[in-house]
Amino acid sequence: MNTPAAASILVVDDEPDLRTLYELTLLREGYRVEAAASVAEAREQLSAQKFDVVISDMRLPDGVGMDLLHHLREQQRRERCVVMTAYGSAENAVEALRAGAFDYLTKPVDLKQFRAVVASAIQGMGGVPAPQRGVRAKAPAQAQDALERLIGESSAMRAVKQRIAKVARSMAPVLVRGESGTGKELVARALHASSQRAGGPLVAVNCGAIPENLLEAEFFGARKGSYTGASQDREGFFQAARGGTLFLDEIGDLPLPMQSKLLRAIQERSVRPLGSTQEEAVDVRIVSATHRDLAADVQAGRFRQDLYYRLNVIEVVVPPLRERREDLPALCAALLARIQEEGGIAVPPLTDAALQQLARHPLTGNVRELENLLHRAVALSDGRELHIEDPEPGAAAAPTGTLAVSPAGPAPADMPGDLQAWLDQQEREILVRALHESGFNRTAAAARLGISLRQIRYRIARLDIAVPQGGDEHGDAQ
Repeated sequence: MNTPAAASILVVDDEPDLRTLYELTLLREGYRVEAAASVAEAREQLSAQKFDVVISDMRLPDGVGMDLLHHLREQQRRERCVVMTAYGSAENAVEALRAGAFDYLTKPVDLKQFRAVVASAIQGMGGVPAPQRGVRAKAPAQAQDALERLIGESSAMRAVKQRIAKVARSMAPVLVRGESGTGKELVARALHASSQRAGGPLVAVNCGAIPENLLEAEFFGARKGSYTGASQDREGFFQAARGGTLFLDEIGDLPLPMQSKLLRAIQERSVRPLGSTQEEAVDVRIVSATHRDLAADVQAGRFRQDLYYRLNVIEVVVPPLRERREDLPALCAALLARIQEEGGIAVPPLTDAALQQLARHPLTGNVRELENLLHRAVALSDGRELHIEDPEPGAAAAPTGTLAVSPAGPAPADMPGDLQAWLDQQEREILVRALHESGFNRTAAAARLGISLRQIRYRIARLDIAVPQGGDEHGDAQ
């Protein structure tokens, strides 16, 4: 029985003491290690043999680490490249990541972080990585399942899936851009599941939902007694995401002071919990998302330019639904199946006529609006087939005759300024009507609308609908 070879690593640094330190650290981990002091020596080593990982300083006597990175890309070599940059040279790290580097380290290098980055780079390269405590192997089925949740086979969606598969392999930060309701979090989850960090946690954070005075404690953790109510030490999002992915949704909503602290945490890969004097190293991959135009926010002074460039190393743009209407049948089938499973009810079929009616909606709220329309259709169904309401008067209807045609122009100015508030109002009116007609018997109203008692209770609470006390006790005691 053949024993797999240990992973091989080439270390490139012109400082003998540092080069020796890196070599000894890697040898203790069980890797095979070669060393070079210049770009020329590194090229000689690369011409003589193949490696799993190349670790190179950016500044070398006869060139820069980027020269080796470009050489590897031009030769279509398999080696993953990790670059080491001087403290404060954030632009070098961003440039290297955009050029295809797997990851970067900031000098002076923290050896614990050094070992973690190397182990991460080696995973999936064929060599045997050093043993890692508590880290589970990546599950290919998990990645496939996450990609399949991105419903649609239009050219636009195929491009998104291909992009995810390509960029998931590196540690470079990813910015997911797209309108509200397009499925940016699904893209982030697919990126995580397709990476070698799939065995680690994915921590999703809505940056706009955290009170400003709690941001620092939520992101970086807090020590006991650091603020009123802090009765014990607590982890922040960065610590919770160690070894995995930190997904920062609606990153454009962060206030400027917090943007500065976030930038430092990303650059230095360390955080200082509130009330602590010590920094903690954190190993996370950053994926962020926004529906805003961050470039415009940078110009307007609402978003830090240096943070924007740090987050936007790789960009994934999620297309709006109006640009991929050919995906409507598949999306409707998936959404109706979910509605049926969650509600525990039989959902009538969606006829071709109803599908064409859906296609006439402008769908400016994207998949979220589509799901709302289908929920409403199921709630108002006669049990035989689904009927889709006409678009609101004045709404820009999509062209008829085919699902693959995009609308002719942008939505008019009289569209709702707050789509979610408008949709909530429609849902509220339907619920109030059903409750009135059932004498405020929630069980009967839920049955009338084809939803469960638990679901109608949730909606009544969420939409703040007043229900007379005792008005449904006889049929709502469960």
